[in-house]
Amino acid sequence: MGEAMKKWWYAILTMIVTLAGCSLPGMTHSPGTSESSPGQAAGSGASSGALSFSIVLSTGSNPYAAKSPDIQQDKWVKQLEALTNTDLQITMLPLKDIDKRLPVLLTGDDFPDVIQTVGGASSAAMAGTVEAGLFMPLDDLLREYAPRLLARIPREAWQETSYHGKIYGIPAWLDNPSRRGTYIRTDLLKKTGLPAPKTVDDFLNVLRAFKKLGVENPYQMRENFKYADIVFGAYDVLGYQFELQNGEVVPKFFDEKRMTQALSVYKTMLDEGLIAKNFATVSISEYSRNINSGKSGIWTANAAGLLEFRTKVRESVPGAEVDVIPSPMGPEGSKGYGLYSSVINSYFINKHVSKEKAVGIVRFFDWMLTDEAERYFSFGIPGDTYTIENGNIKYRFPQNREQQDEQGFRELLWLTHDLTINRQRMKLLPGGGDVIHAIDSTLAKEGLGNIVFVPELESFGIYPELAPNNPNQPPPLIVDHMVRMIYGKEPISDWPKVIREYRDRGGDAIIREATQRYRAREGVLVLPSR
Repeated sequence: MGEAMKKWWYAILTMIVTLAGCSLPGMTHSPGTSESSPGQAAGSGASSGALSFSIVLSTGSNPYAAKSPDIQQDKWVKQLEALTNTDLQITMLPLKDIDKRLPVLLTGDDFPDVIQTVGGASSAAMAGTVEAGLFMPLDDLLREYAPRLLARIPREAWQETSYHGKIYGIPAWLDNPSRRGTYIRTDLLKKTGLPAPKTVDDFLNVLRAFKKLGVENPYQMRENFKYADIVFGAYDVLGYQFELQNGEVVPKFFDEKRMTQALSVYKTMLDEGLIAKNFATVSISEYSRNINSGKSGIWTANAAGLLEFRTKVRESVPGAEVDVIPSPMGPEGSKGYGLYSSVINSYFINKHVSKEKAVGIVRFFDWMLTDEAERYFSFGIPGDTYTIENGNIKYRFPQNREQQDEQGFRELLWLTHDLTINRQRMKLLPGGGDVIHAIDSTLAKEGLGNIVFVPELESFGIYPELAPNNPNQPPPLIVDHMVRMIYGKEPISDWPKVIREYRDRGGDAIIREATQRYRAREGVLVLPSR
């Protein structure tokens, strides 16, 4: 890869992260005072009278954060302190350790003022701490001191950070919980003379036409049907979702008619060579390699990665065209993939924090939704990482992996905002408008809701082979039967037997708990389909 291509590639990589956008300058109120704060020079930190508080954050998978010798002295932390007139004592935990280390930290003597957790008030990392009363309810503080937060954050996100009707956490959220899309090689579609597929039958016909063109994988499958459940979505039988049937909350694959129809479509795809013969064992690396080398016609992936796919496929096939299109619709109008939770992270305030400090902390989070904050977290420091020319931002995109990691760390400090996509930075890239259109127009009109349990059902831990896997994959027992039926090792007409086996091996206990939780409205979210 040449130097010019490398620089372009790193620019695209920085857009794949699911972070929110930014807008142009605006004055704000500093959390530490009641007056507007103009900020200070980069690296100067907070001024006298700054709001001081401790906070525990996750490093995510960011190498820059993990390698920092002293996060308190980091350039981006210092600038954040200057902009907000705060003195932050930050403790960073690796994402892989947060479920284990956070509960220990919360029971120790050094209980921080603010903690970040993955998910909402009932996440695994919280381990019942909200129920135990370790954090303060925020409703009154938000109403009085955080008008931006209340106005901007979706109701569904507030629900996930609430307990017994009271808000305990400030979420970082997704405006659009429909994140995955259907990708297609548009250049190949043009060669077939066919329009983009609208129905499952159209989808099969396009795949058949791709096969005639010599495409090795007309539809790119992946093991465990992860990012390969396009047909199950069309029939609304995603194996990790639940719905109400005959007074019980059951997995969607309990619908025998729709499930057998979907399995029959997959079997047709295998029998006609529209998916690989080894579809059940295709790893993530093979999946990516096939797509990037130009061997795939249609596939499923996060829509935010459109520019990455375009770049990599064109490296292998000059002139290739890649687009996100509406997913094919099933006979009852269903299409798309499972909707995600509205909350990615959330922040909780220690109940022992003083009222004065709590007010400052809430104002600090409210500042995160200002124009000034958006500009800083998206573009950095004027004269350093960006300039403004004729009213337009000229951003210096990362040119190597280290700069990319550093930009990612700055965005880790953007604690609450819409994490769907960085819209303003995306607009600066050729083709960025296509990504925004895919998310705001195409994906906004599709996606399958379900009944979600937060925290997850206790019975999942007792019967792991019956629990959704990782978490957007069908249970292992169900995957095994689906694969065998598609290969013809079991008759698809035997699906009712699979349902009985699921019930007999512990599924009845899962259904009983799910139904009880649903009726009692205990930690239950009902996400409607698009």
